[in-house]
Amino acid sequence: MAKQETSFWHSSARPWEHIPKWLLPIVIILIAGAVFFISQFATSIILSLYAAIRGWNATFANNWLSNSVSGQFLFVLLFEGLSIALLWALLRRYGKTLAAIGLKRLRLKDGGIALLAYPVYLVIYLVVIGIATHFIHGLNLNQAQNIGFNSVHGSSQLVLTFISLVILPPIAEELLFRGFIFEGLKKSMPVIYAGILTSVLFAAAHLPEGGSSGLFWIGALDVFVLSLVLVYVKQKTKTLWPGIFLHAIKNAVAFVYLFVLTNR
Repeated sequence: MAKQETSFWHSSARPWEHIPKWLLPIVIILIAGAVFFISQFATSIILSLYAAIRGWNATFANNWLSNSVSGQFLFVLLFEGLSIALLWALLRRYGKTLAAIGLKRLRLKDGGIALLAYPVYLVIYLVVIGIATHFIHGLNLNQAQNIGFNSVHGSSQLVLTFISLVILPPIAEELLFRGFIFEGLKKSMPVIYAGILTSVLFAAAHLPEGGSSGLFWIGALDVFVLSLVLVYVKQKTKTLWPGIFLHAIKNAVAFVYLFVLTNR
């Protein structure tokens, strides 16, 4: 039997062993933030170079990136791909692989766990929404999420949109949040606090998706609940795959509603 790779955060020969426990969460969040912003910056540079090579002016390039399915797909592909690559590079620096933060061998039951967890997430979300609307007057339950892909036509564009929203984000986000951040926070605080803080960070990352209508509070509440379930699943299974599948199922339901049933 192959030897299981030890966790990236729970091995003794690491530089963070000498970081005070109160400071470690800040270091973890800063590293994760650096992965996010470096990936975003590098993606913008690459796409700017691509536009320059094609001879596009700034107006045309911005319009292509904002309104073209291929442009938005390329942005998501580069951004999520670079995020994963940076995490992989960090792990390799210390002789580890992505398995050290939870991307272990795929098992047949991982999909089944996700299918069972989805209705649990849905019920908890509905209960939380009921409580939130009772205490928070003016919470906009119908606020639209600014996810781009506003003009999807034809099967090829539908496939690119599906990959951009249902396949790529669950992999990259689970690696970063439930793999890197959650596992790191567990080293300096109780599991329940690590899970809550991870979920708060995950929700905060989705707040800007309200676009011109303001912060996306209803969406942040949604993904906060989702993250709590994802954290629980990760803690119980010790692998990211069930969470990736659960995350993908949640996104797939939204994809079908927005782009298949309502033909966004």
